[in-house]
Amino acid sequence: MHLTMTGFWVVLATLVLGTVIGVIRLRRDGRVRDTDGDRLSEADLGQGLGERATLVQFSTAFCQPCRATRRILADVSAVVPGVRHIEIDAESRLDLVRRLDITRTPTVLVLDPAGAVVKKAAGQPRKGEVLAALAEAVPEA
Repeated sequence: MHLTMTGFWVVLATLVLGTVIGVIRLRRDGRVRDTDGDRLSEADLGQGLGERATLVQFSTAFCQPCRATRRILADVSAVVPGVRHIEIDAESRLDLVRRLDITRTPTVLVLDPAGAVVKKAAGQPRKGEVLAALAEAVPEA
């Protein structure tokens, strides 16, 4: 009887801990945050920067949220003039992944016109959050 009750409490504690971790991760996933000044050049990206801002997406081949993120960022770059979307395969650019501390895919960076990283989102961002981040980062036309 004592062993059965101990097992019950272990299972209960594991479920509670797993639920708490899941809720915390869900609330933080895709949230756009300020960053502290890394800078990416056209040479780093392999393409030109956007005239007003650049959305850089780090993806991997089998990342399901990366596909949805690609659609969101393509939509945003299509409706906001001067914004370019660049997707980078994280596996082929480990130098940038390490330098920018990319720990999961998708990760989205919002760059200002000079290539400074002003916002970062780990996980799939919401379209509204990307637009709000651009409103803060993009100079007025």
